[in-house]
Amino acid sequence: MPRKYFKKFLPGHDTVKQSRWIKPFGEWLHHPNLWHLHRRSVAGGVAVGMFCGLIPGPFQMIGAALAAVLFRVNLPVAIFTTLYTNPLTLAPLYMLAYKLGALVTGQHNGLSDTSLAFPEMGWDNWFTVLLEWAVSLGKPLAFGLLLLAAILAIAGYFAVRVLWYAAVVLEWRRRAARRAKKQ
Repeated sequence: MPRKYFKKFLPGHDTVKQSRWIKPFGEWLHHPNLWHLHRRSVAGGVAVGMFCGLIPGPFQMIGAALAAVLFRVNLPVAIFTTLYTNPLTLAPLYMLAYKLGALVTGQHNGLSDTSLAFPEMGWDNWFTVLLEWAVSLGKPLAFGLLLLAAILAIAGYFAVRVLWYAAVVLEWRRRAARRAKKQ
């Protein structure tokens, strides 16, 4: 079962309470769902991470942590899940979000597919070039990002729930088969 595998990597509830890094946040980070591995908190953590993964820049993990505390879902899972966006996946996801937003809103900002192409940038100017590119895409990108984030969050939530259920059923069947062999 996935819970047994991951449990050895996560700290216990008492360890978390005693951590000097977490103590300043008081009771905010002491809710059991933030640290326990069960299907609801993990599925919620994946949903939060998928949604917050499309937040621009370094604010993804901060947003995921705040949302995990707010919704009381697994905090490490939420933060880790934001890593699906990275330099290789960011441009295709933002282009998909723009096209989705343009389809839903009916606005294309007069841009052709060539102007949607990811701009050339270097190590010294990547942030400003990326920001200018995103701003030029306007409302379709903003609306598309929200819509894509919601779709990914819902899909991630239900995928975890279904996979968790399948793993539990598989484990039940293995146990039943072991018991049948013993008799």
